[in-house]
Amino acid sequence: MKIINKIMITIMAMSIAMMGCDTQELHDLNINPQAVNQIDLNFMFTAGQIGTASGGSAGDNRFIDWRTNIGMTAYLIQQLANAGGGIAPGDKYTENFESNQAPFEFFYGDALKNLSEVIKQTGPGGYDEGNKQNTRHAARIMTILNFHRLTDFYGNIPYFNALQGMNGVFFPEYDKQSEIYPAMLKVLEEATAGLSTSNPDQGFARADLVFKGDVAKWKKFGYSLMLRLAMRVSNVAPQLANEYVTKAIAGGVMMTNADNFWVPMSEGPSLWINQNGISRAFFPGDGGQPGYLSKTFVDWLKAGATAPNEVDPRLMIISGGIATWSAVAWTPINTNPLEQRGMPNGFDEAGLELMEGGPVNQQTTFSRINHLMLKRGSPYLMMNAAESHFLMAEALERGIGSGITGTAAAHYNAGVRAAMQMYTPFDESFVVTDAQVDAYLARNPYGVGKPALEMIGDQMWASKFMNWWEAWSDWRRTGFPVLTPTNHPANVTQGQIMRKLRYPAAEVASNANFQEGATLPDFFMTRVWWDGGN
Repeated sequence: MKIINKIMITIMAMSIAMMGCDTQELHDLNINPQAVNQIDLNFMFTAGQIGTASGGSAGDNRFIDWRTNIGMTAYLIQQLANAGGGIAPGDKYTENFESNQAPFEFFYGDALKNLSEVIKQTGPGGYDEGNKQNTRHAARIMTILNFHRLTDFYGNIPYFNALQGMNGVFFPEYDKQSEIYPAMLKVLEEATAGLSTSNPDQGFARADLVFKGDVAKWKKFGYSLMLRLAMRVSNVAPQLANEYVTKAIAGGVMMTNADNFWVPMSEGPSLWINQNGISRAFFPGDGGQPGYLSKTFVDWLKAGATAPNEVDPRLMIISGGIATWSAVAWTPINTNPLEQRGMPNGFDEAGLELMEGGPVNQQTTFSRINHLMLKRGSPYLMMNAAESHFLMAEALERGIGSGITGTAAAHYNAGVRAAMQMYTPFDESFVVTDAQVDAYLARNPYGVGKPALEMIGDQMWASKFMNWWEAWSDWRRTGFPVLTPTNHPANVTQGQIMRKLRYPAAEVASNANFQEGATLPDFFMTRVWWDGGN
């Protein structure tokens, strides 16, 4: 016992001595000298732009394009076809868990995370409160771009209380899409109006990869996105659509290809960050998708042509012809526009052989995406002026909103021209002349041969090549183009084109708010709110 008492007395004495040495130097020992209290918001804004384009600036930049943009939606809307190779649940309406989870994982975990931090730190209580206001408003606009893509994929999602992990909210509640859309439109209204050349914002031009700090172009983008969202709800919320179509037009939308939203990408220095995710998903020798054009799409581009110069001039831009492509060489086999052939959707190799009556060499039989569109340093097109013209034409035809000048036919023609002439950032050879466009429009006059709304829908579909998730949303809303579903034996939709993605399995299992708030039943054929669902 005496020994124990001596030990206790010694410990107490040492404790008193240590208390007496409670100095600032000792406190400083617990501070990590490499830690940062503030993150460069210019860097985070730039990272948000890159993540928005390729879905994962912190990881595999092709993940979301390979699995979802291409593997699901490019095949669902029948611009590409796949008889084997890569991931292609959209071609045969099958289940693929990675295609389901990719948007949820990458938008929340990358682009939205970075952009939300910019918004937080430039807002009330942030370490850069009151400063960098153009950066703040641009980040808010881009946040809506990402959130609307998420809710269009799944329906109800965490929105109002999302991205609050730093505040201890790890499993946020789900919000109804019918409440998310009005909120997103309100944010676009505030953020776009808040952009101003008089805002002090050091570093915005340097951080902004897209418009280099050009406020006028940011405003056009913001109002164009507002027009898109307003028209997306037009079937289920006509009053909301009227209100915001009118506001978008009053603000001023994209009108020429100089306004297009291109995110620049680069061959280096990082294979996984700076390169174009779509290009990497197709590149041969890297496990790439095969890249064959769909028979539906090729036949539409060739429709009515009896001579090569009568084919839609986009065909031999989008397609490099029937060709073989390896990691070292692109070898054309047939570049005659009239002889281009798309692969039918919904067939595996055995099905193709049965249809063709024998073995099929896919590379020497079917047209594929032009390799010049798939350079790994190619820019990533997020939104174009053609869409604004087509939406204005549709709004005029349907009597939605007010303030749109010109006729529906004039905007349709302007949309076709912009859509045909927008590809030169991929390659300087992709020039379509005004004379070519004029000849095409003369052969295909507005409202002749098809109803005007169908012609608008068809052209908007064609203009969204590579932006396939948007083409899928347009098809779900408008029903155009009129697509014939496939019926592969392995399909899980009873031969019907999917209407939404299923939620990631991890989210279903871990978030206790899922069953109460998600868009259910969690099936591919369940419709989101603006598509006529709940």
